[in-house]
Amino acid sequence: MWLGIDGGGTRCRARLVDRNGAILGEGAAGAANLTLGVDVAVAAIRAAARIAFDQAGLSHSDLMARARAGLGLAGANLPSLAEAIRKIPLGFASVVVASDAVAACLGAHGGRDGAVLILGTGSQGLAILNGHATTIGGWGFALSDDASGATLGRSAVRSAIAACDGLGPRSALTERIMDGFGRDPAAAAIWAATAGPRDYGAFAPLVFELGATGDEVAATILRDAAARVDAMLRRLAALGAARIALMGGLARPYGPWLESGSRRLLVEPVGDALDGAVLMARAEVPS
Repeated sequence: MWLGIDGGGTRCRARLVDRNGAILGEGAAGAANLTLGVDVAVAAIRAAARIAFDQAGLSHSDLMARARAGLGLAGANLPSLAEAIRKIPLGFASVVVASDAVAACLGAHGGRDGAVLILGTGSQGLAILNGHATTIGGWGFALSDDASGATLGRSAVRSAIAACDGLGPRSALTERIMDGFGRDPAAAAIWAATAGPRDYGAFAPLVFELGATGDEVAATILRDAAARVDAMLRRLAALGAARIALMGGLARPYGPWLESGSRRLLVEPVGDALDGAVLMARAEVPS
């Protein structure tokens, strides 16, 4: 049997399939982005896998003895982190590790050549062409992850603080964010001292909600972010990708904000990252 794992900055999903491709069970657990800590990712992978095996009515000893696993993990584009998790005895019969972008691309195009742009808590583009994978972005919240939920949320909170200080426009977005902090910038500063990508990403749905109503602060944030999405799509096309799929929780919300030229580059994915992770488990992945 084959076990696909899709681990991102918000949650880890597992899908167990038999040799005919029939789904036996699925599970979900917490974040499995390797940059949050390999131990955090391992715990989420094991928890999601156990749920999938429980749903299939199989014992955990079956998991250890029979399942061949493909792990598509955020952060696995960093070689040191990918190697670190490869060294951990997860208990599966075999393990293939690659980034969540590789898994998403394989799933989106059924193992054929193509590209994806993942827009979730983080963001990353990837093209697989002639067996070779090329990434753009995905270097983490501090350096990259343009147009991600985390960067949208950070822009929103910064705009709210600026409005509170009289350095930027007020809007429904800035007011609602500051309401959440008791209208106290000091409380926001204390929160920000320990906030991570997932915490900032929690504000992204509000940005889209109010941007659709004409809130100018939200719309400005979204126009800037959408321009970055457009640029990443153009770069993937320039690499030679004839098919590009938007993936992740923010893929659909971004649609109305993209340039018409960008929308013409897009195709609907034929599968998801879990399908790609299963393909990883069954065969070698692009390098």
